[in-house]
Amino acid sequence: MKPAVFLDKDGTLLDDVPYNVDPARMRLAPGAFDALATFARMKAPIVVISNQSGVALGKFDASALIDVEHKLHALAAEAGATLAGVYWCPHHPQGTVARYALACDCRKPAPGMIQRAARELGLDLERSWFVGDILDDIEAGHRAGCRAVLIDNGNETVWQRGPLREPDAVASDMHEAARIIERAWHETELST
Repeated sequence: MKPAVFLDKDGTLLDDVPYNVDPARMRLAPGAFDALATFARMKAPIVVISNQSGVALGKFDASALIDVEHKLHALAAEAGATLAGVYWCPHHPQGTVARYALACDCRKPAPGMIQRAARELGLDLERSWFVGDILDDIEAGHRAGCRAVLIDNGNETVWQRGPLREPDAVASDMHEAARIIERAWHETELST
C-alpha cells in the first residue's frame, strides 16, 4: 500500500469559484502547478476529494461533474501529473433535490470519501497527507488517519477549533504545501 496526497478541489487545487462546473472557468490555484509537478516527481498518488453540494442544492446536475473531472485530469497532465482518482460528495442535509438531500458519511468533515479512495486504490492512510483550505478539510483528513496541511489563503472564515481541526502544517499556497509533504516523506524514508 502506498501513501497518497489527497487534495481538496475548490480553493486548494483550483481557484475558488463557488458552484462552478464550467471547465472553461477552472484555473489552478496559486502554486498548484508546481505542487502537482512535485507530487508527480515523488510518484505520489494524487486524489481529489471534494464536496459538491451544488448537486443537492439544485445548482447543477450531477452529470456536470463528468466534464469537471475531465478538466481536472487535463490540468494535472499539463503539470506532468496523473490523478489516481476524483471523489465527489453530492449530498447536503438541507438540499432541495430529494435524492441528495441527506446526511452522509462522505461530506467533509466526514472521512468517507478518503476511506473509499483508500479501499479502492490500495492507499496507506497513516502515511498519507490531506491538503485543504478550510478546517473541515483538516478534520476529514485527520478522521481518516492522515496528516493534514492547511492552505491559509483566507477561505477559512469560521475558525472553529478542535483536536481534529488543528493542521499538522500551514502553508501559504499549494507549492509550499508540496514542499512540506516532500520533506516529511524524505525524512520518513531516511528513518526506515
